[in-house]
Amino acid sequence: MSIGNSPDGNAPDSPGNFPEDDRPTIGRALQQARIAAGLTVDEVSTSTRVRIPIVHAIEADDFTRCGGDVYARGHIRTLASAVGLDASALVAQYDGEHGGRPAPTPAAPLFEAERIRPEPRRPNWTAAMVAAIVAVVGFVGFTMFSGNDKQSGTRSVAEGATATAPAPKPKPDKTVKPAPPKPDPTDSAIAAAPKDRVTVKMVATGTKSWVSARASNNRILFDGFLNKGDSKTFTDPKKLDLVLGDADAVQLFVNGKEVEDDFSPGQVERLTYTKGDPEVG
Repeated sequence: MSIGNSPDGNAPDSPGNFPEDDRPTIGRALQQARIAAGLTVDEVSTSTRVRIPIVHAIEADDFTRCGGDVYARGHIRTLASAVGLDASALVAQYDGEHGGRPAPTPAAPLFEAERIRPEPRRPNWTAAMVAAIVAVVGFVGFTMFSGNDKQSGTRSVAEGATATAPAPKPKPDKTVKPAPPKPDPTDSAIAAAPKDRVTVKMVATGTKSWVSARASNNRILFDGFLNKGDSKTFTDPKKLDLVLGDADAVQLFVNGKEVEDDFSPGQVERLTYTKGDPEVG
């Protein structure tokens, strides 16, 4: 039986069954609901992917280990769902006790699916002027040299010497084709994604976000924060399980393709990807 969802609405210590002044704290409500559900902290941590020290801290009403209000709200929502409480009521209680719901952050710019365009460079006018001056000086020198050659040739003919016609210039070989341009490094990296493995690349595009990556053998590949501009790449023969603490702040590239999902700021997402086309697990 789920705590907080009983028909009579009289589950013990459920936030909805207390007046606002008498309701238990968020941590106390989560702890009592977990105990009533017969779950240990280890079991809740395994099912929610919230680390054990953070579960203990939240049950003690210590939200400093969450890394900010956005992550605290996501952890509260996740833990409440795991023990059968009304997640919206607990999040609303948290917002009321911590200055209200944070304003949404502006959406990060989307990455191109195939490559990331480099910033355009400003024209180097100094180099252009130097090149123009060199070209003018070279043209004047060539003209003067050609004029001296013509005068010398005219003088030789007048004296009876035989003028030698200049040798024809060789024609360029049209069969030689220019070398194809080298591929962009980003295109090469995407095209190099192996077909017999699943490859996931994470790029932090917004504020820092807590992420977790787990291999098909349940081995944790990464568990920590990505700051803006950081990236991580993971591979596995079968599948990769991901947890994004702030899904809106992370851009995903799966098997060489960009994953375009409209996540809300502070939204916690659990995703699974395999060797096929990107699919949410």
